[in-house]
Amino acid sequence: MKKISIFLFLFASIFANAQKFTLSGSVTNQNNEALLGATVLVLDTTKGGLTDINGEFSVQLSNGDYTLQVSYLGYNTVSKDIKLSKNTFVSFKLEPNSTVLEEVLVSAVRANSDVPVTFSNISKKELEKRNLGQDIPILLKYTPSVVSSSDAGAGVGYTYMNIRGSDATRINVTVNGIPYNDAESQGSFWVNLGDFASSTQNLQIQRGVGTSTNGSGAFGASINILTDAVSEEASGEISNSFGSYNTRKHTVKFSTGKLNDHIEIAGRLSNIYSDGYVDRAYTDLKSFYLQASYTDENTLIKAITFGGKEKTYQAWYGLTAEELKEDRRQNPYTYDNEVDDYTQTHYQLHWNEKLNQNWSTNLGLNYTKGAGFFEQYKADKDAQEFNNLIIDGSDLIVRRWLDNDFYVANFSTNYKVEGVDFITGISYSNYTGDHFGEVIWGSDLAANTNIRDRYYFSDAKKSDFSVFAKTTLSLTEKLSSYIDLQGRFVGYKTKGITSDIIPIDVNKNYKFFNPKVGLTYKMNANNSLYVSYARANREPNRNDFESNNNVKHEKLNDYELGWRLNDDKIKLNSNIYFMQYKDQLILTGGLDGTGNYKRKNVDNSYRLGIEIDADIELTPQIYLRPNIALSTNKIKNFILDRDNIITNIGTTNIAFSPNVVAGNAFVYQPIASFQISLLSKYVGEQYLSNTDTKASKLEDYFTSDLNLVYELKTKSIFESVLFTGLINNVFDKEYVDRGYTYLDNWSGPTSFEVQGYYPQATRNFLVGVTLKF
Repeated sequence: MKKISIFLFLFASIFANAQKFTLSGSVTNQNNEALLGATVLVLDTTKGGLTDINGEFSVQLSNGDYTLQVSYLGYNTVSKDIKLSKNTFVSFKLEPNSTVLEEVLVSAVRANSDVPVTFSNISKKELEKRNLGQDIPILLKYTPSVVSSSDAGAGVGYTYMNIRGSDATRINVTVNGIPYNDAESQGSFWVNLGDFASSTQNLQIQRGVGTSTNGSGAFGASINILTDAVSEEASGEISNSFGSYNTRKHTVKFSTGKLNDHIEIAGRLSNIYSDGYVDRAYTDLKSFYLQASYTDENTLIKAITFGGKEKTYQAWYGLTAEELKEDRRQNPYTYDNEVDDYTQTHYQLHWNEKLNQNWSTNLGLNYTKGAGFFEQYKADKDAQEFNNLIIDGSDLIVRRWLDNDFYVANFSTNYKVEGVDFITGISYSNYTGDHFGEVIWGSDLAANTNIRDRYYFSDAKKSDFSVFAKTTLSLTEKLSSYIDLQGRFVGYKTKGITSDIIPIDVNKNYKFFNPKVGLTYKMNANNSLYVSYARANREPNRNDFESNNNVKHEKLNDYELGWRLNDDKIKLNSNIYFMQYKDQLILTGGLDGTGNYKRKNVDNSYRLGIEIDADIELTPQIYLRPNIALSTNKIKNFILDRDNIITNIGTTNIAFSPNVVAGNAFVYQPIASFQISLLSKYVGEQYLSNTDTKASKLEDYFTSDLNLVYELKTKSIFESVLFTGLINNVFDKEYVDRGYTYLDNWSGPTSFEVQGYYPQATRNFLVGVTLKF
């Protein structure tokens, strides 16, 4: 009988220890407002999750002692010790820290779950896992509808990103609410922001028109970057990574923490170098970031400067089909200094003031200085091509310069009360830029010509003023409305001649009205629906005027319908979009003299698609994060000008717009400090031209990367040591993700053969170690 009693006691003990209980709770701010998306972690386990729309969470645990940690951007992290022996409910009330004020830097251009637009948020922690030297477009390539590429093939140097088939000239980028896109070309040159991911606190990608933003209009997406937050404690970081193609990154960061509870100084120095996958397509990036901050309970003043110097070797014309077949890594350019050499420095000043519980204001000022050139060797050239500075048949070396200044002033005010969130603001920018080319060597210069004489020159001025007001208003407990009205006024002037010795004399003014409206319906604590309409207008860029002085501005009507699910085990975002364009400036497939894609107006075109992304917990250690975008992208009644014969060839596919873009992350995290992820990307076939010609079709491709992260907590010298590894293209796929063709502008039989491709790297690796202290 005694043995039976002992057995029953042991059985009961085992049963009790195996029994599962529900640990649930709520997370609110100091005003008892629910915090959606707060991170809840059960320390020393892999358990945890995010709070739902009511600020609530739930996790299943065996009985025992646990430490529960709750964090939310802009609030102090808190922890509680829990002794779990029954179903338990705990409440957390978070107190704001200085980063609440920092969120005001981007609040005017960002969306939240109450705003009926389609968006994705990426945190510093997510960027950190793969931040080994590759540029931001490559770090974002697994997000929905994103297709990334690089000239040199290894993701370092000149990199590119398309979202919903729209290229960089249609993707609005802001840094702390300040426009980053180049005012004239409208592109974003990430090569000038070397290692900027190391100074990024978080970023948001809005697909479609999105909310009103500063700078040029978003026609495919917008990316809003918030730089490093003020650190409460002193810290330092040394990061080094190495990999294939002699790729290396060296980064040093520091923060003084808050001195006298108010002042913080922080900074970063970085150097990234890579030989590139393509032969001699090297990249040398030097960059810095420095900020000084003052904070108190209601004030944040932040002075920031960042910038970099880049030098990259010529790889922006790709390879012909024959060269690709011979040797996909070859580089046909042989002149030693066939390089792009550019320096860009930004100066920002931000002053955020919380006037009371309802009102806050933000003032942002910016000055950007950019100057640089690309150098080329030219053989056996005609004098006319260089404004008669040489003798016919001469060889020469030229530098084509861009020297510009960009000023921005933003101001916004935010009023919040229960059921109302109202933001209004203005933005003004002024750009001046000089374009010129100089002969720095010639085998046979014309009489009275000196070295560094200019063979072309044009200046440019552009002003951009916008005013907006947007509000989210709760109509009922479940239904809220969104209204966003923006007026934008653009003036652009340029005079002189282009590098083709053709006059460019532009004097244009544009007045745009961009309304946006929508509804969000919260069906229950976990499900919400949204519907929205947005109107956008966008002016042509400099290259468009060079091709056609009568180019028209673009118009877009964007319709979005979405569903968001936020459950314990699954987070799901899905949406249907219809983007209807008038006079869209589509890429023709051909390149201009600086490697940029040429564009032209088409009267009627559209993009129709569905996007789905999810975060699924299969087990407490295994996560699945798939996304897929299915779309059809069409031009109606495409007019082809071939050999001076005008033909309507009917409905065709828009170039560079694959119908299928899918990604997935299979994540295994056996313990809190170690994670291994298999990241996969599929991009369907696409056309390099708008003619649906088989010769211009780019084949689909599927690639995968393997990412390993291990963080070792230490008790002396360093706070932690982070080990990171990345095997890119783990299955060694030979693929091409981008190219060019002149089929849209065929003017003779030889033009058909002028087609190029950008080969991407086969299997390669990067490894890094970050010391945090």
